[in-house]
Amino acid sequence: MRDERLQTLSVRAIAAFVIVFSAWFVVAERDGLLRLLMWLLNGIGAAPSALETLITYYLTLPAEPLLLSLGIGGLAGGLASYLIWQAATRAGRRVPNRVASAALGVGVGMFGAQIAAAATQHCTYLPEAAFAETLIGVLLTAFMAVAVLLPLWTLILGRRRMDGAESGYFRSRWLGYILIAPTLLSLLIFLYYPSVQMLNLSLVARRFPIRTDRFVCLNNYISLAGDAIYQNSLLTTLFITVVIVLLSMTAALGIAVLASQKVRGAAFYRTLLIFPFALSPVVSAAVFQAMFREGGSGLINFFLDSTVGIQPSWLRDAALARWVVVFAGVWNILGFNIIFYIAGLQNVPRDLQEAAAIDGANRIQRFFRIVFPMLAPYTFFLLVTNVTYSFYGIYGAIDTLTQGGPPLGAAGSLGGATNVLIYKLYQDAFSPGAPIGAAAAQAVLLFLIVAVLTVLQFRTLERNITYGA
Repeated sequence: MRDERLQTLSVRAIAAFVIVFSAWFVVAERDGLLRLLMWLLNGIGAAPSALETLITYYLTLPAEPLLLSLGIGGLAGGLASYLIWQAATRAGRRVPNRVASAALGVGVGMFGAQIAAAATQHCTYLPEAAFAETLIGVLLTAFMAVAVLLPLWTLILGRRRMDGAESGYFRSRWLGYILIAPTLLSLLIFLYYPSVQMLNLSLVARRFPIRTDRFVCLNNYISLAGDAIYQNSLLTTLFITVVIVLLSMTAALGIAVLASQKVRGAAFYRTLLIFPFALSPVVSAAVFQAMFREGGSGLINFFLDSTVGIQPSWLRDAALARWVVVFAGVWNILGFNIIFYIAGLQNVPRDLQEAAAIDGANRIQRFFRIVFPMLAPYTFFLLVTNVTYSFYGIYGAIDTLTQGGPPLGAAGSLGGATNVLIYKLYQDAFSPGAPIGAAAAQAVLLFLIVAVLTVLQFRTLERNITYGA
């Protein structure tokens, strides 16, 4: 009885705190909230004029590109809908009949195709479009048709209640959607809308800070394919990513194994090990800058000069500069990896290891046959997060240590040795006279690369991982 009373009081105290904090936040940020409200109202007020512009556009659009985009979208949507219908039927789910499902897929696919086609002004279907532009346009149209169709099929199928399930489900089908509506609204305003603006910006030619736009269709993307500097940045990014992921995860696992041993002061040692993760990438890079600075002021060169009489140009040599950036990235992310590996090692049942030891397995065999396979969920999670960090989080280290250099090729004709995609994107977007449309295209491509790599990791690795019950 006492525990129930304490639980009730705790819930009421938390609810009171949430109400008081929300009221304080609204009062403190009323000016910003009013500006956001006015922005939303202005956006709603501009909807009629935007709709009128869209209708005028379609009335003046030639029939051939419109029919091509409708046909491709309808074909992609109908095929995707048929495949979903087949899978749902085999699973015993209650779905519309075959004809209705196909009609739904064709109709929704044609509508979704127009989202991509209208954004590109159907330029990929015009006679003067290059073959590469037409191919990208077809893929983009089909993708958007399927992307619009999938959420609709999710609503149609719903979630199947498991037999005997008493939790994890709402009695009302729409209650869950109502509860996540504020989150969806925030994502719509602060994520999806800026993403659409970025896509639109990638289709125009604009020089920063001049706001005069010239529609160039997919020319920004096509030009990147033949840009030697961009290609070098892509290869550099892949190299740095692979090395950081391998070194950071391997070193973290080894250190976590040592840190998991029962020694006096283990908690203190673990705190020191994860400390670098508490530092920002810029601060971590500043530490490495002090270590690898040229001349006698750098700690590494001071030691090397005192012992073997050499002073390498760490940050001016192309090969050495990449490794300095790699080590700075590894040191920064190492603590994050150690935290999860220590948690995973603590969850490995000791009785399994003791049974293997009784059967004659040595320490190395026990680690690779029992411990490491049981760390697979943690390894997979860290693989995804480390890849993402290597693509995006490495910016601070490069900006502090090398600024994308040293240059490669004659007068930097191949870019910089550490000019990774995220740093090149920043340079092209905010330097004076920068082609901001091309920078927007780079942002879209960078997102697609990371998204594709993440999906591939889930498709190829996650299915082979067994999670604990």
